[in-house]
Amino acid sequence: MATNGVPNGVPNGEKRTRSYDPNFTQAVIDATGPKAVPRLKQVLPSLIQHLHDFCRENEITIPEFMAAVELLNEAGRWSDDRRNEGQLLWDILGLESLVDEITYKVATDGKDDATASAVLGPFWRKDAPRRKMGETIVFGIKEADFTLMHGKVVDHATGAPIEGAELDVWHTGPNGLYEQQDPNQPDYNLRGRFTTGKEGKYDFICLRPTSYPIPFDGPSGKLLKLLDRHPMRPAHIHFIITAPGYKPIVTQIFDRRDPHISNDVAFAVKDSLTVDFLPLQDNPKAQFELAYDFKLVASGKEKENEAEGATAPSTAGDAAVGHA
Repeated sequence: MATNGVPNGVPNGEKRTRSYDPNFTQAVIDATGPKAVPRLKQVLPSLIQHLHDFCRENEITIPEFMAAVELLNEAGRWSDDRRNEGQLLWDILGLESLVDEITYKVATDGKDDATASAVLGPFWRKDAPRRKMGETIVFGIKEADFTLMHGKVVDHATGAPIEGAELDVWHTGPNGLYEQQDPNQPDYNLRGRFTTGKEGKYDFICLRPTSYPIPFDGPSGKLLKLLDRHPMRPAHIHFIITAPGYKPIVTQIFDRRDPHISNDVAFAVKDSLTVDFLPLQDNPKAQFELAYDFKLVASGKEKENEAEGATAPSTAGDAAVGHA
């Protein structure tokens, strides 16, 4: 940990003699008033300390600082009801995936046998159509790898089926676009909500997903190019699973054979969420099959200090935005 006076992280063993006001950072921290929001009062001192130490350790200059400010400002200018550039910036830096892991561990108390979470991403939409079990979420698409996905929603501890669990599912089309981005897709295409019966079973027709690039024509793309990184996300299907008496889970299911499975630009892939799409014979509706059981944690088992995060989708608008 750096001190206020002597920065560390000096490259190539170079010794620096510059020192900085040793009281400055504490003065900024102490400026927080007694009526501050409790959670902010708890976390902001640490954030301020780390930010100030980072600037001292790396001797950030005014031009560099203003470039960072402009990057965030530009992300705001690029954002609209179909694109959340700010969230994309955090995604490519791995921050959303990190916060997702923290939220999941807090909520499940580290129980590794529950279904792992993955980032919500910025493309969830509120109020997807409710569909009957066995129905399709695919409309207006004829040439694609149609898939029968099925399984159960169960209690992670007992394996008992969960009745009344809702599965909210969405994914891109074969062209790698979510329906908000694609004027050729019907509204709410490739989306649906399904509710389990007494046996906890679910089944529906979807597509075997495809990999796609996040938008890289804006500030996120500029940053990726500066870092010599690609913009690709591996093929995946998004889910939010909720059930009375259980902790909701936000997750993604990834195609094991996707070439980007080990190098996701958003760092969201987890081993337990990688799956195999198997060939399906003699089914007129689908050419592939995917079986997957979701395991939920009872709601009384999360820690009392659980923070709102990636396991709870925002309801701030009808359409979540961006591309992840």
